[in-house]
Amino acid sequence: MVSLPSVPSRVWQDEAVRSALADWDFGQVSRMVRQLVPLRQEDVAALTGLSQSYLSMLECGDRRLTDVSRVVQFLTGLGTPPDLVRLPLPGITPLPDAAAPARTAMSGQVSAPEQVTPTAPDPALPWTADRMLTALRLAHVADNAADWLPTDANGPVSATAMSEAAGTDTPRPASGIALNSMIQRWDAEQAEPLRRATAGTRVSLELCGHLQGTLDELRVMDKGSGSGAVADLARAHLALVVRVLERSTYDEVTGRKLAAVAADTATQAGWFAFDAGRPDAARAYMLAGLRAAHAAADDRLGAGALSYLAIHGYSSGDPRDAVRAAEAGRRRVARLDAPHLSATLLTRQARGHAAAGEGEAARRALGEASELCARGRGEDDPHWLYWMNEGEIHGQSGSAHLALGDTARAVESFGHAIQADRAGERRTHGLFLSRAAQAHARAGDLDAACATGEEAVSIAETVQSARLREHLRDLSADLRRGSTTRRSGVGAQVLTERIAALSS
Repeated sequence: MVSLPSVPSRVWQDEAVRSALADWDFGQVSRMVRQLVPLRQEDVAALTGLSQSYLSMLECGDRRLTDVSRVVQFLTGLGTPPDLVRLPLPGITPLPDAAAPARTAMSGQVSAPEQVTPTAPDPALPWTADRMLTALRLAHVADNAADWLPTDANGPVSATAMSEAAGTDTPRPASGIALNSMIQRWDAEQAEPLRRATAGTRVSLELCGHLQGTLDELRVMDKGSGSGAVADLARAHLALVVRVLERSTYDEVTGRKLAAVAADTATQAGWFAFDAGRPDAARAYMLAGLRAAHAAADDRLGAGALSYLAIHGYSSGDPRDAVRAAEAGRRRVARLDAPHLSATLLTRQARGHAAAGEGEAARRALGEASELCARGRGEDDPHWLYWMNEGEIHGQSGSAHLALGDTARAVESFGHAIQADRAGERRTHGLFLSRAAQAHARAGDLDAACATGEEAVSIAETVQSARLREHLRDLSADLRRGSTTRRSGVGAQVLTERIAALSS
């Protein structure tokens, strides 16, 4: 068996190699590594998994390596030290432009990052490109900080909860009046021309397409495996997009497209953070996504960011925020032929109404959403909105009925949602099963609750979603309250033990 060559550590001490890595000039990296070892192109191909012909074009400057997964593959194959690269190579998650938090050797506690955290841009100030970049960087720092937070039985303890417990003055991400100010500025501000002329490489629309394609692949991974499988990659991808925005040359058309990719990536990273149990980081991402959507002059992306902010609102005890965000998104896309996007916003508005106890308003919004969904996709419906269908309407209706205490209608709606074809969306199917089990438990049917809950747990055991585990913990509480007979109590105990094992 022939062993593969390796790159000795001395190569990574070479200043020219370090400079090429810092500039993301991977063709130059490949060429210099080969010269210093020395290696043939065939050797580098064997180490990295890239073809020899591709490496030849890369070194000649005829190709550029931009896809995040292939960049990671190239650098990992060469054995590049993680501290030289701003990408999550195996075993690390670096912070951009900042030192990573450190653990104290004796206590094992996590110390705060030593850098000064950037201040969130005031929404009342003009929404410039620089303030958009600041918001994106802030979200990235907030998410990295969340990785170092302590955990309790429910997952990571939020930065907000820690600061409140310590009596410190750490502001909570925008909510209430502050969120309303963000929405008003998004509605009123004119997007400034977005172009940049620097010493960096000129960005092409083809590169923007590759960056968008990487994000779309992460979406596919998320819907089947949960956010835990992709959150770190999304964070690294956003860092790459921000770096391109900051250090490249582009005209206004390309600049708008880059901002659109940044908006989509930030919003999606926020969704991943939310599903992973990091609500503060999630909101920071979503607000940054709203700013980037504004810079891109893309109302659909802005409405998408607001739709996720609506989920954050009704899930974290701010139902009026949910209604406010969803209504603002609907106003901006009303002129478009986007019935599925409008239906999505309406379901999230309905969830906000339901969480606030506004049953009539919730049912009215759900009815409108159902009518729009039945129209099918419109010409302006965005490509990233893949989940809107009749099953989604039933699932959101079930959650709204459950919040309103109408368990009979909740059971009926969830039954339809579970039967619908979810096209590989295992986490969503698990969420609907867990909520259906809660509805059965609250209706007094413990046998149905346990049977449905067992299906949900089976999915949760294979999907990395803190949100799904949280729903199952809520189910455990309902089962304990409803277990009144020995027979139902045994089944409930078995299920609650399985749920408890998920957290451990």
